[in-house]
Amino acid sequence: MNPELIADYANKCGEGPLWNPIDKQLYWVDIPNGQVYRYDPSNNKHELYFQAPTGIGGFTIQPDGSLLCFMYRAGLAILENGNFRYLIDEIKEEQGRKFNDVIADPMGRVFAGTMEDSSGKGRLYRFDLDGTFKPIVDGIGISNGMGFTADKKKMYYTDSETYRIDIFDYDIKTGDLSNRRTFVNTPEGGLPDGMTVDSKGNIWSARFGGYGVYKYSSDGDLESKLDIPMRNTTSVIIGGENYNEMYITSAGGEDKALNGEYAGALYRVDISDSDITGVPEFFSKIAV
Repeated sequence: MNPELIADYANKCGEGPLWNPIDKQLYWVDIPNGQVYRYDPSNNKHELYFQAPTGIGGFTIQPDGSLLCFMYRAGLAILENGNFRYLIDEIKEEQGRKFNDVIADPMGRVFAGTMEDSSGKGRLYRFDLDGTFKPIVDGIGISNGMGFTADKKKMYYTDSETYRIDIFDYDIKTGDLSNRRTFVNTPEGGLPDGMTVDSKGNIWSARFGGYGVYKYSSDGDLESKLDIPMRNTTSVIIGGENYNEMYITSAGGEDKALNGEYAGALYRVDISDSDITGVPEFFSKIAV
């Protein structure tokens, strides 16, 4: 598995890569700069797709291909064919905190977490199909990568400041989470950041400050590390038309002397010769 440089936009915090099966392109964001990028592997072209008015912590893809964007100040917006509009200006209880990493569940709900700041700890929210939302986990430092087990009975959850990945029991009918416990401690190589789950149930966890992506079995055993030539790997997804291309985002492009020549770049790893593939991400189905 040899990483291939795809696009170097020197992102300050490149994050949230998602494969869009509708237009067969990869999308990702530069969180603080509010920029949405996309890459088309069929012609190897990439571009800055959209400039938002403020930072974008993460996004999901709706069934029509539009992007549901979770914004700074805990706002919610929809981006459709280049047209952007707010659905929620801000969640007032968050007092200006930022969304950071989100995921759609098998029913189309969305879990979205905020980051702590000087005003207090962050929270994990659940957005239901009718657009209502509520906090379901309190006391969060840096809400980060999430994923579901193959049987859809458990959800992985990362609070980076804890240096661990946790696991919840997950009720697909209600979206409720319960019985939080440690899945794996991650003291080695930086902060656990974004993650994805492959077709074999392995967990791939990007490591901020760790120069790579760590692979864990579904039992929590560390199986391998995929080395990436940039200090701050932020997230990972497996996409491509055949779900055999791993994409990895990174941060720190504002200081390449410290973080590496290609800090803030997007990388790809061809995994077509391996026995794993990606699993399509779920569409969000939030009423807009």
